[in-house]
Amino acid sequence: MVSDVRPLVGSKAMTVDTSPGTEDDQDPAVAAVPVSGTQVVDAAVQAAETVLTRRFGSAIGLVEPEALPGSGPATVVRARIAASPFGLPRTLVIKHYPDAPPRGVADPFAQEAVSYQLFTALPAEDRMCPELLAHDGPLRVIVVDDLGRAPTLWDKLRGQDARLAERALLSWARSLGRLHATTAGREADFEALLRRLGGFVPDEDTTPAVACARLPTLLAEAVGVTTPDNVRTYAENVCEASASSPYRAFSPVDLSPDNNLVTSGGVHFLDFERGVVRNALVDAAHLRVPFATCEDARALPSGMSEAMIAAWKAEVSGVWPALDDNEVLSAHLLDHQMLLVWVTTWADLGGAAAEVRPNRVAALVSWWKDLGTYAERGGRQEVAAHAREVAKALDARFGPGLELPLYPAFR
Repeated sequence: MVSDVRPLVGSKAMTVDTSPGTEDDQDPAVAAVPVSGTQVVDAAVQAAETVLTRRFGSAIGLVEPEALPGSGPATVVRARIAASPFGLPRTLVIKHYPDAPPRGVADPFAQEAVSYQLFTALPAEDRMCPELLAHDGPLRVIVVDDLGRAPTLWDKLRGQDARLAERALLSWARSLGRLHATTAGREADFEALLRRLGGFVPDEDTTPAVACARLPTLLAEAVGVTTPDNVRTYAENVCEASASSPYRAFSPVDLSPDNNLVTSGGVHFLDFERGVVRNALVDAAHLRVPFATCEDARALPSGMSEAMIAAWKAEVSGVWPALDDNEVLSAHLLDHQMLLVWVTTWADLGGAAAEVRPNRVAALVSWWKDLGTYAERGGRQEVAAHAREVAKALDARFGPGLELPLYPAFR
C-alpha cells in the first residue's frame, strides 16, 4: 500500500516505560487452539520466561500454554503466570519470531517490538494496543498484556446483530483516528527505536507508483478499457503527492478486521508486524474502501462509511486542523480512495485475471462504482466516467450481474 511531520498539537511527553498493566477479561468469542508441549511453543515459553526474569530480576514461571491462531511468522502463545510478586497480569501473550530475515529486509519482529514500544510510552488512555511487558532482540521475543478472549471486529461483522456491528465499526474508526493523532510527528522516534533494535528502516513503498504506471495497460488487456491521459496524469500526481504528505503517523498497515479486538475500552489493534510511519490518509481511504486488502471483503450498509469518516475526523482534526474542513478532507479522501482502488485492482488482476475469484471481482466492481460516485461529487468528471467504464467492463468480463454482499451482520 501507499507509504508516505508535523508536530503533535498538545502532545504529551513520551518516555519509554514497560511497567506492567492489566485489562479486564472479556467474554469468550473465538476459542484458542490448545496445545501440549510442542517444540515451537516450548521455545516461545522459554524465551518469554528468560526475558521476564531479566526484566523483573526474579524468576517468573509460565504455565498452561495455549497456541493462538495466526498467519504471520511468529509463534503466538497465551500463558498463565504461575506466581509473581510484581503485580503482573494473570495471563500474558507471547510472540516469538525464531527466524531472522535476510540482511536488508524488513524484520517483522523489530517492527512489532518497536511499535509496541512506541505505544507503551504513551499514557494508558492513548494506547490502542496491549501493553508491552518485555522484549528481547537476541531472543526475538515480545511479551504483552493479555486483553482476554474478546471478540474481534470480524466476529462482530459476521455476527447476527447489526447494531453491535455498527458500534464496533465506529469504535474501530475512532481508535484508528486516535492511533494517528497520538503518533503524528513521531517518525523520528519510531526510526530511532527501530535502528536501536537492529531493524531495517523500510523505504517508501513503490507499489502505488508501479500500479499507476502499469494499471492502464492491464485494464486495456484484461477488460478492454482505455485510460484517458488526464486520468492517468491525475493518478500519477496523487501518487507523488501522497508520498510527501504532511499527514504522517503510525500505521499497522494490515487493517484486517480479525486483527482488532473489540473490548469494553474500545477497539485495540493487535498485529504490528508490518507497522510503519506513513501517510495516515492511506489508512483513512479504507473507510471508503472497507478492508480492501482482505480476501473476504464485503459491503457495508449505506451511510456507514460516512459515519466512520466522521468518527476518524473527530480524533485527528485537533492534530491536523486543515482536515476539519469537509471540502479539504473530501478531496484528500477521493485522491487516496482512487489510489487504493488502483493498487488493489493491480494486485488482484496483475497477470492472472482468469484466475480471480468471482467474489473478489464483485468487490472490485463495487469499489470502482463507488469511486465513480465520489469522483462525480468531487467534480472529477473524467475520473468518474473512467471508473464507471471500468466497473461495467469488469462485470461484463467476469459476470454479468456481480454484486458484493453485505457483511452477515447487516443482511
